[in-house]
Amino acid sequence: MNEMTHRVAPQIAAHLRQVFVGGNWTYVNLRDTLADVTWQQAMASKPNGHSIVKLTYHIHYFVAAVLPVLNGLPLDAHDQFSFDHPDLTDEASWKRFVQSVLNDAEELAQMIESLPDTILWEVFTDEKYGNYYRNFHGIIEHTHYHLAQIVMIKKELQSV
Repeated sequence: MNEMTHRVAPQIAAHLRQVFVGGNWTYVNLRDTLADVTWQQAMASKPNGHSIVKLTYHIHYFVAAVLPVLNGLPLDAHDQFSFDHPDLTDEASWKRFVQSVLNDAEELAQMIESLPDTILWEVFTDEKYGNYYRNFHGIIEHTHYHLAQIVMIKKELQSV
C-alpha cells in the first residue's frame, strides 16, 4: 500500500466530492440532482419557506466560509445569513450559480486533500467549533441532509 491510502485528509476530500458530484454509496449527489432543475423550479418556495435555491445556497454557504480559513484568513460566517441566496433572474443565472457551488466544493476538496493529516486534529479557528476533522465531516453530513430535502422538493415539483 502506498502512503496515500493511509492518509485521512484525501479520504475526507473524496467523501466531500462524492456528495457533490457522485460516487457515494447513496448514489445521490448535488450535481446530478440539480442537473434537470429549472430556474423556475429552483425558485419555487414551499410552505416551509424552503426552495431548492435557498437550500443549495445554504449548503454552499458553509463550503464558501471554510475556503478562506484554509487560505489563512479568519472565519467569517454567520448562521443568520446562510439562507440569503442571491436573486437569480433567469435560467442562465441559476446554472452559473450551480456551477459556482460545484467549483467551490471541488476547490475545498483539493485543499483538504493537500492538508497534512496532523492539522485535522487541530482546533478549527475557535475551540467552540472543534477540530478540522469535525468541521469537514460536518459539511459533508450537512450537505447530505439538505440534499435529501432538495430531492424531496424536486420530486414534489416535478410530479405536478
